[in-house]
Formats: sequence, C-alpha cells, structure tokens
Amino acid sequence: MAVSRRSFVTSVAAGSALAAVSASEIVSAFTSAASAASPPGDVVGKISVGYQGWFSCPGDGAPIGGWWHWSRDRFQPPSPSNTTIVSWPDMREYTHGYTTAYPNLGNGQPAQLFSSYDQQTVDTHFRWMREHGCDTAALQRFNPFGDEGPTRDAMALKVRDAAERFGRKFYIMYDVTSWTSMRSELKVDWTTKMSAHTASPAYARQSGKPVVCVWGFGFNDPGRPFAPAPCLEVVNWFKAQGCYVIGGVPTYWRQGINDSRPGFLDVYHAFDMISPWMVGRTGTLDGLDWFYANVNVPDQADCDAHGIDYQPCVMPGDLSTGARAHGDFYWRHFYNMVRLGCQGIYISMFDEYNEGNQIAKTAETAATVPAGTGIRPLDEDGTFCSADYYLRITADGGRMLKGQLALTPVRPTPPVVAGGPGPQPGVNLAAGKPATASSQNSGFAPANAVDGNAGSYWESANNAFPQWIQVDLGAALSVGRVVLKLPPAAAWATRTQTLSVQGSANGSAFTTLVASGGRTFNPATGNAVTLTFPSASVRYVRVHITANTGWPAGQLSELEAYAS
Repeated sequence: MAVSRRSFVTSVAAGSALAAVSASEIVSAFTSAASAASPPGDVVGKISVGYQGWFSCPGDGAPIGGWWHWSRDRFQPPSPSNTTIVSWPDMREYTHGYTTAYPNLGNGQPAQLFSSYDQQTVDTHFRWMREHGCDTAALQRFNPFGDEGPTRDAMALKVRDAAERFGRKFYIMYDVTSWTSMRSELKVDWTTKMSAHTASPAYARQSGKPVVCVWGFGFNDPGRPFAPAPCLEVVNWFKAQGCYVIGGVPTYWRQGINDSRPGFLDVYHAFDMISPWMVGRTGTLDGLDWFYANVNVPDQADCDAHGIDYQPCVMPGDLSTGARAHGDFYWRHFYNMVRLGCQGIYISMFDEYNEGNQIAKTAETAATVPAGTGIRPLDEDGTFCSADYYLRITADGGRMLKGQLALTPVRPTPPVVAGGPGPQPGVNLAAGKPATASSQNSGFAPANAVDGNAGSYWESANNAFPQWIQVDLGAALSVGRVVLKLPPAAAWATRTQTLSVQGSANGSAFTTLVASGGRTFNPATGNAVTLTFPSASVRYVRVHITANTGWPAGQLSELEAYAS
C-alpha cells in the first residue's frame, strides 16, 4: 500500500529571509515576470491539483477491499485508534456514505466517509473542480504492480470519465515511493496501460505533447534510494515517447542539500517542467516569505536559464496543526508564486485528508466531526468558514495567476459567501471541545456535556457544593449566548439549579458573564435554559453551580456556547 509522503518528507526549517538570494534578485522578482519556456497549455498558465482518489470502503466494489487509506489496518473500520486521516470531509454532497467506528458526529449523526471508488464521488470532485477553476487534475499513481494495481487502473478510468464530462483535464503522475523496480516497470505500465488514456480529449497536453509527471527522483530518504543514472534514463525515455515530462522534485533540488540528494542536477534539468515539493516545509506566513526569497526566486531564475517551466507547489496549510489562518496562509502562498511569475501552479492537494492539506469540501464545525476526537474543523481558530472556502480561494488564486484578478497580497475571498469572518450565531462553539470540571460522579464525565448527545450527562460529586464545569473553545472567541440542558427523558423531573456563567481568556482569571441565580429546567420545555449576555471575548466558558433542587450535585447534559 502506498504511504503518505509526509512519512518520508520531514520539515526543513527556514532561516534568515535574505540568506541565500541577492537584493538584486529580489528587486527583479518584484519588477518583472518570468518568461515561460512553453506557451500556455493544459499545465502552463493553469491551476493543477494533486488528486489521490485513493479512498475505498467495504462494499464499494473496489478490488483492493477494505478501508483503503482511511485505516492503518484496512480490514478494520476507521476509528480514533485505527486511522490514517487528520481531517474530516463534508459529506453533504455524497449520495452514499460508509459508517465507521468513529464516535457519532457532534450533531449526533453517524460518522460516515466516502469511497473514491464510487463514480458519484469522482463526479462530485470534478464538478467542484469545474465550479472553482481547477483546470487540470494530476492523478496520483503509485506502484501498480502490487495489490493496489487493479484499483488504480479502475480509478484512472473513473477519472477519465469524469474529466471528459465536466470539461477538466487530467494527467498521470507517477509517485516512485518504495517502487524498487520503477526503472523498468514505469515503462511497462505506460506502454501497456496508461498511454491509452492520452487518446482522451480530456488528457492534458502541453506544447502538443501528452503530459506525464514523475514524482520522487532525488529525494534524500530511504523510500526513494534511486541513483541519478536510472532516473535520468526514465526521464529521457518518456521524452522519447513524445511526452512533456514534469518532475516532482525536492524543495532544495537546485542546491542538492537538505531534502535533495547531491548529484541529481542533470536529472532535474532534463525535465520540461519542475514542480518542487513544499508540504511540511513551513506553517507560517513568515516561512512562506522566507521560501519565496531564498528558494523560489532563485529556482525561477535557474529554470529560466535552462528553458524549463516552473510549477511551484502551493498549499492551503495543514488544518490539523492550525496553520491555515482561515485562508490567509493559502492566499499568501498564491500571492508569492504569482508575483514571482511562475509558469503554472500545482495545488497540494485536492483530497489529501490524510495530511490535512485538502482543498476539497471539509467539515465546518465540531458539529460535523466525530465528537471528542480532536479532529479540527474549518472553524478551528474561531472563524467560521464554509465547506467550500478553500475551493473558492483556489478559484480566486487561479484568476490572479491568469491576470483576471489584480495581483494583491490581501485575500479577496470571504470565509463565507454571504458574510465576513467570525463565529456564526447558529454554530455551537463548544461542541466536541475539551471539557473539565471540579469533580465528577462515577462515569458521568465532563466530556458528556459537549458530545452532542442530550442523553449523556455530567454530574459532579454529590453533597459537595459549589461545583463547576468548563469548556475550552480553543481560542478567544466572541460569545454572547449559552444554552444549558439536562436529559429530555421524563425521569428528569423539573429542578432548579442555582448557577452563574463565567468567562476567561487564560483559564485562571474568570469574570462573571451571567450573575448567579436560580435556573429552572422543565421537561415540558425541553429541560433547556438559554442565557444571553453582552458579547465577550473568552476562550474558557465556565458554569458555576451552588445548588440543585433535584439532586445534590451539579448536572448538565449539554453546555453550548454561541456568538451573539
């Protein structure tokens, strides 16, 4: 089974922003665009997106069987302890989902995932590409001579069909990771199987030639141990077949240091287009600017000098580490590459939920990720973002690349179409977030109050007031409403709890948001109490309880927090 590139590629720290490039090179990059070695085609002047298409589920008909790429053990359903993913897809537009062993979503619905083997999934993805200006899909193809080969072959047909019907282009992108016999088997696979797809009107062409990419030559890691000579032979063989050949190369390809083996410069210069890898290299805006000055500017100059097209990798950021900055990271990367004058852009990736750098539609809030798992939704930093947000940024970035939108460092794409950034009133900011309490009785843990299940509840130690329960929203957010609930079952008779609501930015110094008072929970009205107050910027929301007429303990089944 192919593995994530992250397992081989480690981060390379950025140094001084002016360490490796002269001032004249920087000035030149600001004042003139690079001249393309090739005219506009299906990759030059276009937005290409890496497309894995590698998810399958039991019952979808895929030859490989099991939960391919959803689970570490693909013969067991994905769960928090058996998973390969760090992000969760927005499932609303898939006609079929497959139920996992994850906990229910924050909204109580079963945790389901899609299968790439369903044609409707591929169709949905290519429709999104059409709607958001993704011109060309680079279909990833790992060693097809193992057990995944038949499934990869079928996926190529599904992608071809979708590309033809939705007016997109596609090309084969070979990843040589752990492919020890790639020198001969690449040629066999291309001549006997993949080259047939070039007959499709949807197959990408550049300068009249079918496009093929080989990703992984020269990387300094055990998964790609190849020497320069066989790599150069493969590149020249594809060119002899009449192909336009892209090289997915290390970040430091030009210098032969860090992630690049030395002695590969002749291999790199043999490619028609160079596309250096960037995932895992930085997660900050300053880091992107460092790479622009020290890596991308001299990369572009080297490509210009050798008649090679330059297709830098642009990434939305790893959602699981909080790198996205609600779209600012992605836009800065777009801006830097467009002002550089690159010949095309490669987005990493379209559907890479494994590494958290997908642009495909993603769960918006904790209500649509499995409760209690810590999987970050798009609003992880407190800014509500629609599921299609990173697709919409891609569309605007593509327009900027093509000169249809003026070059600007200011992100023009709002997180939601109908409004600006900020938590939305209908989003429960506490759903699935970490909860703690002054005490708990037996198994009635504080996490029960943020799991979206009104039937489970937190209960404090008995006969020991005062007590409190609090939720960590993960960041300082504007909160103006709290909803408290008890289980709706008839057995929970009317009771009054004397409580206050407090807020804190740091978890230690709390201010009162709602003064202490008796709050009546009545089954006739859903056993719920809503408390509103002037908006306050808080990270921690605490409910402080001093009395309960129904039971000698603090009790809550749900602690919900909302913007005003």
